Amino acid sequence: MDFQAGILQDGNPMESLEKQLICPICLEMFSKPVVILPCQHNLCRKCANDVFQAANPVWQSRGSLISGGRFRCPSCRHEVLLDRHGVYGLQRNLLVENIIDIYKQECSSRPLKKGEHPMCKEHEDERINIYCVTCEVPTCSMCKVFGAHKDCEVAPLQTVFQGQKTELNNCISMLVAGNDRIQTIISQLEDSCQSTEENSEAAKRELCTRFAALAALLEEKKAELLQRISQEQADKTAFIQSLICQYKEQLEKSSRLVETAIQAAEETGGATFLMNAKQLIKTIVEASKGGRLDKIEQGYESMDAFSVSLDHLTEAIQALDFDPAEEDEEYFDGEEEEVED
Repeated sequence: MDFQAGILQDGNPMESLEKQLICPICLEMFSKPVVILPCQHNLCRKCANDVFQAANPVWQSRGSLISGGRFRCPSCRHEVLLDRHGVYGLQRNLLVENIIDIYKQECSSRPLKKGEHPMCKEHEDERINIYCVTCEVPTCSMCKVFGAHKDCEVAPLQTVFQGQKTELNNCISMLVAGNDRIQTIISQLEDSCQSTEENSEAAKRELCTRFAALAALLEEKKAELLQRISQEQADKTAFIQSLICQYKEQLEKSSRLVETAIQAAEETGGATFLMNAKQLIKTIVEASKGGRLDKIEQGYESMDAFSVSLDHLTEAIQALDFDPAEEDEEYFDGEEEEVED
């Protein structure tokens, strides 16, 4: 705890020192024993115990079976972990205790100056030493006897002071406990956010894997159907090519027979012509009657039988969607209610 830096920043060293010795919980000077937290901030032992009890309601006493607990430092929000001894396991800051003792001795040796204690505005020489319960304001004895509060109910200033300070400390404990609960919810939400991101990445990978498998299946099926079309193409073209060869052979024979017939027709000698004409005519007649070859049927070249309708697959793919996750929606609604609480 750096007291010297705070003292040098203020013109009055004693006032600056007093600010350094104020507990952030009760706003009073540290009471013995002062406990020192792992974050190097100080609290009164009673204040630390009140904060610890508020943050750990199950932890009943020093002899509880609970192994320990935790609470957050009200100065820096650092989380303080305690063992089974609770607050009593924290170390005392003897240096601060000695400084407080020296400060109190110094203050007691100084003469009391006017203005150090609140004075009554109506009676300038009277100190404010009682509390008007009816008007809920501090006042002086003269105001109760002769002044504006003579018909009001009053109480000792110290009694009301202790009561309201206790109430304020309880409120502080409630706020600290509430802040811890909110911090717990924030941590849970942050964990949920991280889990959501991790689960989303896993879902994306799974979806990509499924679509890749579907694409591979489609490619495999496409290759199979293309192979069948290619086989049908090869069979039909082979048959047509064989017919072309047969017709070419017939055309060649017919062409040679025409040439022979033309040469015979050009023969001028009747005896010579008659010796070969009869057989030639018989050959031409037989060739014209018996040389009929196969023909392809009408529409033989069509490949309409290999058309595939993918409309139903297109509709099925367009209808693809995720399964409804009702449980996730209910879980999310439950988290919202918890945050609101």
